[in-house]
Amino acid sequence: MSDAALPTVAEVRAAAEAVKAAIDRHLAAVESRIGDEDPAVYAAFNELAAAAEEYDELLYDRYDEVTPFEIPTPEDGAPYAGPAEPAAFSVLIRRDYTVVQPSRLIAQADRVAAHDRDAELVHDGGTAGALGVLFGEYEPDEIASCAKDFGLEEGDSTLWIAAAHEVAEPGEWLGEPFGNTDPQDVLHRFDVSSVFDEDTDDFDEEDEAEDDEAAEPGLAPA
Repeated sequence: MSDAALPTVAEVRAAAEAVKAAIDRHLAAVESRIGDEDPAVYAAFNELAAAAEEYDELLYDRYDEVTPFEIPTPEDGAPYAGPAEPAAFSVLIRRDYTVVQPSRLIAQADRVAAHDRDAELVHDGGTAGALGVLFGEYEPDEIASCAKDFGLEEGDSTLWIAAAHEVAEPGEWLGEPFGNTDPQDVLHRFDVSSVFDEDTDDFDEEDEAEDDEAAEPGLAPA
């Protein structure tokens, strides 16, 4: 970067003062918060994140230095930028499954269909029809908790709580229910994946290896 493009000392100092003010506002919001999910705290958090990022960038551009702290953001890198006090929100859930025992899945659907005239097993009695019967009878959480009983194996899952800028009209989004979610409207995100367990296992294996090396006896002096 050329000297002409460098931020001025005054700009860096102003950004530092903005961070200090944002810290004060965040602390005040935390001290007076109402409940664990007070929107005022979220708003102050986002203001602090933006101020810290601006200061970090100017500090680096001017002095080639960085701050020793980092405000976490969602995995996609988009900080929350929705309404400070959302009047409505959407819960978006994705759960992946593998059909490991098709016969068990179909048998469970047959049992439901035998006692419920509305739960007709279609599609030649295959797994496609069985899924329609079971998800028509049970809540998604019930199926998740009894996945093995249905011949299913759970894969990754994610749950997003996204703030809505206004209450949707009945039927408004049914044509495209998952197509209009802005990552910056996501208030909370909860991910479940075996990859997290694998990461933990890797760390455990590394720790065990280091312990084994430390436990190896050294050569006795001659």
